[in-house]
Amino acid sequence: MIRRAGLRDLEALLELENASFEGDRIARPSFRHHLAGKGGVILVDSARGRIRGYVLLFFRARSTVARLYSIAVDEAARGYGVGRKLLIAAEREAVKRRRTMMRLEIRKDNTASLALFGGAGYSQCDEVEGYYEDGMTALRFEKALARAVRARGRGKSGRKAA
Repeated sequence: MIRRAGLRDLEALLELENASFEGDRIARPSFRHHLAGKGGVILVDSARGRIRGYVLLFFRARSTVARLYSIAVDEAARGYGVGRKLLIAAEREAVKRRRTMMRLEIRKDNTASLALFGGAGYSQCDEVEGYYEDGMTALRFEKALARAVRARGRGKSGRKAA
């Protein structure tokens, strides 16, 4: 189940963040800020009361671009489509907020994320050397959203799926 995260999810989000990333981690105050709806939206995939993954999105006022800031999936849940489901939910949230483009950065050495986003139709548009705390290069990706999200909700006939 994908849902919007709340303050009750703070400890689980911190645990997932610390297990997923060695550096450039989101700190407790930042998570609290985003969970309060200030500056970001966090969606979580949960099953049996356990958070299996999260995605953090930013929406700037008067912008048609959404930014996918972070996505993480619990190690035990990898390979089950959790990242893909979170990405689809993030795109839908962006379209709901009238955003037409999603942008994000991926570590050049993050093969799992490169495969996820490449397979979802994202195109590399830039490369930023020394972007991450440890000096790793970031690859910047983007995708036009509205048409892609509408198409996923339709069957072969072109009509909206039930």
